[in-house]
Amino acid sequence: MTIKKHIVIIGGARDYHVMDWYRTVRSLENNRNVSILTDLIGGEGFEIILNHDDVVEKLFIIDRFLFSSQSKYGNIWRNFFKLLVLPIQILLLKKYVRKNPNSVLHAQPMYYMFLCSLANVEFIGTPQGSEVLVRPMRSKLYRIFARKALQSAKHVTVDSQSMRKGIFELSGVNAIVIQNGIDVDEISKYRTLENNKTKVCSIRGFTSLYRINKIISARDESENSTAISFIYPFYEENYRKEVELNITKEDENLGRLNKADMYDLLSSSLLVISIPRSDSSPRSVYESIFLGACVAVTYNTWIEALPKCMKERIFIVELDDIKWFDKAMSYAVKVAKIPYNPSYEAVEMFDQSKTIKNAADKLYK
Repeated sequence: MTIKKHIVIIGGARDYHVMDWYRTVRSLENNRNVSILTDLIGGEGFEIILNHDDVVEKLFIIDRFLFSSQSKYGNIWRNFFKLLVLPIQILLLKKYVRKNPNSVLHAQPMYYMFLCSLANVEFIGTPQGSEVLVRPMRSKLYRIFARKALQSAKHVTVDSQSMRKGIFELSGVNAIVIQNGIDVDEISKYRTLENNKTKVCSIRGFTSLYRINKIISARDESENSTAISFIYPFYEENYRKEVELNITKEDENLGRLNKADMYDLLSSSLLVISIPRSDSSPRSVYESIFLGACVAVTYNTWIEALPKCMKERIFIVELDDIKWFDKAMSYAVKVAKIPYNPSYEAVEMFDQSKTIKNAADKLYK
């Protein structure tokens, strides 16, 4: 009888996407060993999201060497320090693979792919959207490193066709598209009646990429005074300080929420806003729709792949239109009169237990 390989997810243990993938795989593959191998658990003011029953294996943990809060300079230092200790991490990873030869390694995102590439170990890789769609255009050196990491992977997975196209243009690698899934069963516990939806919420990172300043300025042009609840998984300190000058006392600046609190907020939201300069397959947008909100987004190709029932909850923003905020609100009020019931197609496409099970069957043989 063939012994199934130990599944090892290599990534940051403070990253919700990485941890959700690890936990879902672990719940689905209950006859196999599944662990998270990490160099990063907390630091920079991030809440530790590890649970007592998570199976955590460690590289050199860098948390205590990082800044106490998130900032532009903190980001620069973290990236520099990770490069500084890269030789240590390579040695530790090589040692880990020697001691655990019957393992399949899945690195996510790009830094961990690059680490596996330099360690010359076999791995599957999953980069994030900006690592393919934005950063290679800004830095020739990054483009070289990213190409090497992508070409070294046994398989590369992405969450959208735009990412697949970007990777092929960057490296010649044909990536496997695996739709970003959401926890459909858990989300169903938080749905509220549509007539109880009153909040307006911004859900993306508090950085210039996500154009939080444009959300506030559009609200300020609105005919009605509307409070906004700002939640964000990460922030850039200088940008946040600058933009916060325009936040009103009625607004809620909530920062990073745990899953339960986030679902509770989104379930009571009439309109959720996400207008980044670049996007791949935004999981938080899908969660918002499944929780019954209308979502205001800038156009991106991922919209075309959505089932009809989800497209109907989306308002496409034209940022040159100074009245886009009022138009989005009017659309949301109209849409909210119709309860959201996900179609069979939507559940099949976005239930993470199904999407990750299909991925595991393909990748972790």
